[in-house]
Amino acid sequence: MSDADARDARRPARPGGGRRVTMRDVADAAGVSQPLVSIVMRDVPGASPESRAHVLEVAARLGYRRDERARMLKQGRSRLIGIVFHAAQPFHGQLIDELQLAARTAGYNVSLAAVTKRRGEADAVEALLGERVEGLVLLGASLDEQQLNRIADEVPVVTVASQYSSERFDSVSMDDARGTELAVQHLHERGHSRILYLGAPGVSGDEVRTATFLEATAEAGLGDEVAIVAGGASEAAGAEAIEDALRRYPDTTAVIAFNDRSAQGVVAQARLLGKRVPEDLAVVGFDNSEQAELPYLQLTSLAQDPAQLASAAVEMVVGRVDANAEGESPRIGEHRILPTELVVRSSSGGRGNPVERSR
Repeated sequence: MSDADARDARRPARPGGGRRVTMRDVADAAGVSQPLVSIVMRDVPGASPESRAHVLEVAARLGYRRDERARMLKQGRSRLIGIVFHAAQPFHGQLIDELQLAARTAGYNVSLAAVTKRRGEADAVEALLGERVEGLVLLGASLDEQQLNRIADEVPVVTVASQYSSERFDSVSMDDARGTELAVQHLHERGHSRILYLGAPGVSGDEVRTATFLEATAEAGLGDEVAIVAGGASEAAGAEAIEDALRRYPDTTAVIAFNDRSAQGVVAQARLLGKRVPEDLAVVGFDNSEQAELPYLQLTSLAQDPAQLASAAVEMVVGRVDANAEGESPRIGEHRILPTELVVRSSSGGRGNPVERSR
C-alpha cells in the first residue's frame, strides 16, 4: 500500500466529524496537490485521465461537493432566485414546487423565505437580499407599488398572483376579473340571484374581484339582491364571516369566497349551521387548489395554473437578471394576465365527476 493509500484508508468518510469536505481534504486523501484537485473539479485541461479518474473517485467517496455558490460569488453572480411565500397558503406550496423546477431548468437555484404571523413580507425580502439573490419572485405580494419599486432598484422583481402596473418590475397573475365574471354567470345560470361575495380586504386580488362582482351582478340584473361581506383568506375567516353573513342576509343561496381556504371554512360552518351544500348554499372558491378536489369538499373553483404562473415568473425574472449581467438597459415592466377557467364540482350543484370546465 502506498503512503497516499494508507492516508486514504485512515481518513474518515466525513473529516472533522461532519465538517464539510474541502478540496484540501480530497487532495490529502488522494495523495495529490490541491491545484490538481482544482483542475479536475473545474473540468479544465491539465490532468491526465488516470489522475482525473482517481481524484473523482476519492472525491465521491468522501462526499465532496463543489461550493457552486462561492464560485459564482467570486464571479459576481449567485444564480440564486429568492422566493417569498405565505406559509399559511397551500396554493403557494404548489407554486414553489413549479418555481423550483422552472428555475433549475433555467440554470438557477432558489432560496425561500416565508411570510408568517411573526415575520412580514418586507422582513422576508430583506432576508433574501442578505443572501445576495439575483432576483426576487414574490407570491401574493401585498407590498405597495412604491415599496416594490425601491426593491426593484436593487434586484429584478416579479410578483405572482398580484396585479400591478409599475414600469420598474414585472408581474404575472390569473385573470381575476374574468374569473369573477365566470363565477357570477355560473351561479346565475343555476338560478341563484341572492349571491354573496366573501372578500378579503387588503389581500392582493380582492379589490379587482370586488369591483367585478358588483359589475357582473349589476349586468345580470341582480344588483339589489347581492351583498359583499368582509371575510379573509383563511378557513377560520371564512367560517366566521359566513356565520355573520347568514344572520344578516338569511336569504343568501350562493357564496363566492375569496379563495379555496375561505371557501372551505364556509362549507364547514354552513354545514354546522344546518345548511346543505349545495342544496341550500352553493359555494365557489378561487385557486382550484389541491384541497378543492377533496372528496368531502368537491369545491367549484376558479383555476390558477401553478405551472404556467411559475414558468412565466421565472422567464421574466431570469430575463431581467441576464440582461443586467450583460449590461443592457432596463426594460419597461411587463404585466401578464393569464386566462382562467371555472372548474365546476358538486359544491355549486355541478355534476362533480367528470369535472365541467367553462372558459
